[in-house]
Amino acid sequence: MYSDYFVYINISGCYSVQYSWMSLMIDSQEYLYTRYLSAKKTLDDRSLNKHVWNNLSRSLQQLSLNKTLNILELGAGIGTMIERMIEHGLLNNAVYSAIDIDSKNIDEASSRLKKWARFNGFKIFPIRNNLFTIKNDQKKITVNLEVKGLSEFMNRKKNYRKWDLLVAHAFLDLIDLPSSIPSILKLLKPNGLFYFTLNFDGMTIFQPEIDANLEEQIITQYHKTIDQRYINGKPSGDSKTGRNLYCLLRNSATEIIDIGSSDWIVFPRKEGYFADEAYFLHYVINTIYQALRVNPLLNKNDILKWIEKRHVQIDQKELIYITHQLDYLGRKAT
Repeated sequence: MYSDYFVYINISGCYSVQYSWMSLMIDSQEYLYTRYLSAKKTLDDRSLNKHVWNNLSRSLQQLSLNKTLNILELGAGIGTMIERMIEHGLLNNAVYSAIDIDSKNIDEASSRLKKWARFNGFKIFPIRNNLFTIKNDQKKITVNLEVKGLSEFMNRKKNYRKWDLLVAHAFLDLIDLPSSIPSILKLLKPNGLFYFTLNFDGMTIFQPEIDANLEEQIITQYHKTIDQRYINGKPSGDSKTGRNLYCLLRNSATEIIDIGSSDWIVFPRKEGYFADEAYFLHYVINTIYQALRVNPLLNKNDILKWIEKRHVQIDQKELIYITHQLDYLGRKAT
């Protein structure tokens, strides 16, 4: 796939392999974030902790008695969590607001949710752009999708509405937790629930092993890019979000109802990878490459060879990928 390279003779007369062509080929691959988000839905479906999910379902049943639930999702992507909650009967009468900083994600969420609703027998009642109600004989859910970043949303006018449920799915490891969690929890009503899922917790595994020492360096440096990430001059990530979230929540006047592991495990079955999960894997490998391609602590040729081999393993239905994550369910104190 990316095996082309050229050889030249350096000043000493020794042969050196230069992966310039391989680098060009890898750089030329276009990976779409919206397709990545779609491809990982099947993976998320089986990875979300079932015990935590069932506790969320029971808690929402108690909370929603004779009233409309007001739900807010942060970093909602293309809306797969909305689909999931409706599919599994967690929502019957709700207003579900979802924000994401990327307009492409919101546009895809709007289009995707409407197609999903029609396919599943719902009627759609447009209200205005990206605000619509889907309804059948048993369910009525109003969906409000907004292109808005977390900081912009948090800085809206005071005395704004509060929420019965706050959702953050595969999102909290992208922000600075210590400065953000107290403000995020203020969005909840007293006794309001939070459901924080797929929080990365510092473990990434690829099998089969290629080079143990190189692999350890690559994974270590990749995790550091998460810890050292800054956006607009502010820290924006934590490779151990899963474990660090516990103390932050306990110190923020919350009751933690349940915690469970939600590891991603992608492996090839007899017929290959499930659904579109091969694309998901290619996207992950490319993300690592983009993060490390100019890392001064790693040899660029070594990285390129590792990246190429991993892409080939996906195409040959060989690669296994495991990531450790944690789900949290809790309640804001009165």
